[in-house]
Amino acid sequence: MADDVIAAKDTIKEGADTAVERVKEVVSEQTTFAARQVGGIATALEKVGAELEASDQPEVGRYARQIGRSVQSVARQMKDKNIGEIAALAEEFGRKQPLAFLGIAALAGLSASRFLTASAKRSPTQTTRRTLPATPTGSSGGYTNG
Repeated sequence: MADDVIAAKDTIKEGADTAVERVKEVVSEQTTFAARQVGGIATALEKVGAELEASDQPEVGRYARQIGRSVQSVARQMKDKNIGEIAALAEEFGRKQPLAFLGIAALAGLSASRFLTASAKRSPTQTTRRTLPATPTGSSGGYTNG
């Protein structure tokens, strides 16, 4: 009986360890994805900054490029970090660059809302397709009465 309890405990522990490892893998994948997204935002900021510098707003352009470099630095630091470390990085960035932080938060919110809106618009169409008959209206579909 004691051996069965020990075996059950070991099995449960192995299952829990496997689940914890899987969660860590998923979180790692998501943080890598987030780091790439932040890096993309940084690149866009740097490009906009360069264009503004070359045009009639060099001061704004320099500021945008500077923010882009800061965001790029945060993106590099995000890689291989856990959620707590990423939150600390975001908090530190928010203290150092409050306007940039708010701008990025606004961009992220806008992107999320556009994604959700696009997803919501697609959803009813997909549902409708599944419920429509496979044959044209009025067709017997190859079946006859009788």
